[in-house]
This record gives sequence, C-alpha cells and structure tokens, in this order.
Amino acid sequence: MTEVFRQVYDPAGGSVLLSALVAALPLAVLAVLLAVLRVGPWRAAIAGAATAFALAWLVWDMPLGLAVAAATHGMAFGLWPISWVVVSALFFYNLSVASGDFDVIRRVLARLTGDRRIQVLLVAFAFGALIEGIAGFGAPVAITASMLAGLGFERVTAATLALIANTAPVAFGSIGIPVTTLGGLLAPLLGREVEPTTRALSAMVGRQLPVFSMLVPAYLVVLLAGWRQMVEVLPAVLSAGLSFALVQFLVSNYIGPELTDILASLASLGAVALLLRVWRPREVVSSPGQERPVSLESDGVFDTRRRAMRAFGTYGILVGVVLLGQVGNFGAFREVRPPLNVTAVLRCGQPGNRLCPEPWIGTSSPDSSGAFRFPVWDFSWPGSFTMDRGRPSPRVRREPPVVSESTPYPLTFRLDFLATAGTLVLLAAVVAFVPMMIAGTRPRTFVDVFGRTLWQLRLPIVTIACILSIATVMNYSGMTSSMALALAATGVLFPFFSAFLGMLGVFLTGSDTSSNTLFGPLQATTAKVSGLDPVLMAATNSSGGVMGKMISPQNLSVGAAGVGAVGSEGVILRRVIGHSLLLTALVGLLAMLQAYVFPGIVPAL
Repeated sequence: MTEVFRQVYDPAGGSVLLSALVAALPLAVLAVLLAVLRVGPWRAAIAGAATAFALAWLVWDMPLGLAVAAATHGMAFGLWPISWVVVSALFFYNLSVASGDFDVIRRVLARLTGDRRIQVLLVAFAFGALIEGIAGFGAPVAITASMLAGLGFERVTAATLALIANTAPVAFGSIGIPVTTLGGLLAPLLGREVEPTTRALSAMVGRQLPVFSMLVPAYLVVLLAGWRQMVEVLPAVLSAGLSFALVQFLVSNYIGPELTDILASLASLGAVALLLRVWRPREVVSSPGQERPVSLESDGVFDTRRRAMRAFGTYGILVGVVLLGQVGNFGAFREVRPPLNVTAVLRCGQPGNRLCPEPWIGTSSPDSSGAFRFPVWDFSWPGSFTMDRGRPSPRVRREPPVVSESTPYPLTFRLDFLATAGTLVLLAAVVAFVPMMIAGTRPRTFVDVFGRTLWQLRLPIVTIACILSIATVMNYSGMTSSMALALAATGVLFPFFSAFLGMLGVFLTGSDTSSNTLFGPLQATTAKVSGLDPVLMAATNSSGGVMGKMISPQNLSVGAAGVGAVGSEGVILRRVIGHSLLLTALVGLLAMLQAYVFPGIVPAL
C-alpha cells in the first residue's frame, strides 16, 4: 500500500515558533524578490514554489511523489479555473476597447458633469469598479487614472485618487475570482463542498466591504477638495456610495461573487446619472492643483443615444449571460454525461462522501432539487490517494491540535467546463461580438484580440500557477498549520491583525487573489485553532487585502504609467500609505466587532 503521510507541525522539535519561521521561508523568498530585489513576479513565484517544494520534502518529510502531486495540483488549479477566468475577463474588456464601445462609455461619463468632485465619483469609484469587476488585473487604476488626467486633474493627484478608489470592489474583481479561489482552497480544510464554502465567503465579504463602499466616495471627495466642498455634493456622494453598497451586499449574499462588482458599479453609475437629471451642485468647481480645465468632449466626437445604448448593451450582455449561467438555465445540456474518471472515483459508491467526491453533479444526484446543473467532473488528483477496497483513500491526514482527531485531507480537482465563470464570460464575448460585427467590426478582430490577450497574460499565468503551487504544497505538507499555531498566540487580537496579514499579501503580490491563496488557508487554520470562525477570518484576509492594493509596487507602477508620471511612484506611495494603514485598521476593528460582539453576522456553512 502507498505510504500515508501524517502532517507534522513542529519539525524543529519543541519550537513551534522556529518551525513557523522556517515554514514562512517561501513567503519570505517571494517578498524579498518582489519588494527588495524587484525581480519579475513570475520569476519570484517560481523561486517561491521551488522553496516550498524543497521544504515540504526535506523538512516536513512529505513523500516526494506526494509533494509532486501537491505542486502539480496547485499549478493545475491556477490554470483552471483561475487563469481561465482572468483570460476571459480581460479578453472581454479588450474586445470592448477594440470595438470602440469602451471609448463611447468613457465619453458619456465625461459629459455627465463638469464638476471635478462628481467626476471622481463617476470615473474613479463607479466606473473603476466596473472595470475591476470585468477585467481587474491593474486595468482599473491605469484606465481611471488616465481618464482623470485627461479631464484636467494634476497627474499625481489623478493616480492617487484612482488607487484609493480601487479598494472596495477588489475582493470581487475579475468576475469574483479572489473569493472563488479562496473558496476552492478552504473547502478541503473545512471538509465542505466548494460551492457552499464560496457562497459563505462571498456573503461574509459582502457583510464587511459595503461599510467601506459607503465611506470611500466621501473619502475621495474630501481628499480632492476638502470637507466643506464634499458636503456641497453630498447628494451625489450618498447616491454613489449607498447604491453601490446596497447592491454589493445583496448580490454577494444572494447571488454570488461573480457579478457583485458589475451590478454594484452599474447601480452606482445609474444612481448618480439619474440624480444629475434633477439636481446639480450650486457651483461647478475644479480640483485643487488642476493643471487645465479641459473636458474629454474636446476630442470632437459626439455619440448618438443609440450608439451609447449599444456600448452599454455590451456590458449588459455580459451581466445577462453570467447571471443566466449562475441560474443554470440551459436545458440543452440536460442529457450530457460525464467522461470516464481515470482515477476510479466512479467506483466510490455512495455520493456525497467527502473522502471520495461525487464525480457527477446533475439532475440525477440524489440530493438534487430537480433543477438543472451544469455537468461537473470531480476526481482525486493522481498521486494523492491510494485504493482501499476499490475506493480512493487520501494519502494525507491532518493531525491534532489542528483538528480534533486524525482526519483525511483529500486532494481533489474539479473540471466544470460549462459552469465556470471563464466559460460564461467567453460566451458573453461571443454573443456581444455579433452586434459589433453588424456595426462594422471585422470578424478577424475576435481572433486577433484573443491572441493579444493571451500574449498579454503569458507571464501572469505562470505567476498565478506558481503562487497556487506554493499555497497547495504549504497546505498539504502542514507548513501552513505550523504558521497558524504560532499566529494563534496573538489571542483575542488575531482578528485585528488578520486584516493586516491580508494587506501584506496584496502589498507583496499586487493581487487579492494571490493574497487569499497565500494567507487565506493560514487565516482559516489559525481561526480553528483559536476558536474563531474560519469563514470570518478568511473573509477578513480578503477584505483587509484590498486596502493594500494602493501601496503594492505593481499598482503604483501602473498608476504612474497611466498618467505619464513614471518615476513618481515614491511620491504617490507617500500620499497613499497613510490611507492604506488607516483603512486596514478599520477593517481589523470591524472584524473584531464581528468576531466578539456580533458573531451572528457570520454566515453558517
């Protein structure tokens, strides 16, 4: 029988702190290479993955074959569904740019008002959130910063405002990928299915970030023009913030993470646009330090109402297709059957056994409500299990004190070709391209833009795959649990420091998805050891992480480049770092209240 690996959390022998410090070496390698030596993210991720693999094998005594299985599983998870969602989302955005729809929306927003305070709300906050929800990946900061600069804002001020605005929507960016990634990593730790785990995390983040969605619009205007001038446009501030926060809460709690940013941003844009039809500030003002009072109307292009509706309709198609996909209302696929499972999971017996995941989830499932579900193929990852009486048995076991008793820790993989958000977004792009072609866009544009998107993401895909490999190896070797046992010593203050751990992850990697990958399982494991709710602490990692977006070196570079101020990254950092620390501390205080004063707010799994 293939060797079973029982996790050991103190390989140093008698010093949990020393073991935790050694376990943190892959993260330290990643941090030093990224932040100190300024090595490319993909190179740093490869080095971090190699370090994690070596430590798991040589220090935590993980069998070589099992270490290879964990590393390759993480890479595969990074490719599917994570990178697939990122590719599809960025492709949709690039297609809207190539067709001219994006420029139409940009001009429409610029013409709604000449007041700089309201332009910040429309462009940096609401429109930036829309781009974050669709594309993410630094695009919101680059685009909104350049738009603000084009509207006459001083360049460093434009970059600063764009960075601070890119906070509240980040946890649900790129079709909700930070939350869905976190759900996929936490489900095995909690012994739950991926979907309910992801929904619980989405709901929890949706009970934290709306507080900041209401705060950030006022925060931006105060930074731009001062408290008194913010009060003068309070109706617009409230319209932008309250509409965004309300829809963000409702969608994240009752639909899921995929459409949260898109629907919330459209609601915010619509609310402010409707307000401007019946209300205007008494005096149209310019921002302090403004270089030139120009408008994007100066390009001489004026779009008809029909053209504007077609441009917004492109994003309406995206919302409709993804929402329809969430409901699973595609009857044509009812009779699809799953492929053969090469790892023999089909011989497992009773469905729902978490040690032997159900390979097919559909209308034939015993616990099905009768509603259609897309075909899903679950299987145990090759090399991570041994056959026991015709059933796959996990080779990894978690041990006390991380769990109450020795527990199997299955390493499974899910292929959901049709249900995954990446496929739905690609389908939306296909549907949206039809009116684009009718309007004159060449058919070849579809292929050309997709090719450019793949080339644009070639190195980030490598980075994502290696980051997921680091996380999976650390989780299954026991390294994450070694760190969690040390962090549990912070006691009742852990929820507060949890937010800063998430911020640190985003500061290092520039990505809330990567921060959730690196620290989400650690936060959940520490929570279990400390008697806290793992869903709350994992969600706090994501909510706190978004506040580190504005100080990450990658985002600072993107913001500076977007306004043509390359070399000013240090100046921008000095302007935003205090805001990052303040907002992160507020997330930590909110987590403390939710952990100890209002624990009923945490959704049950």
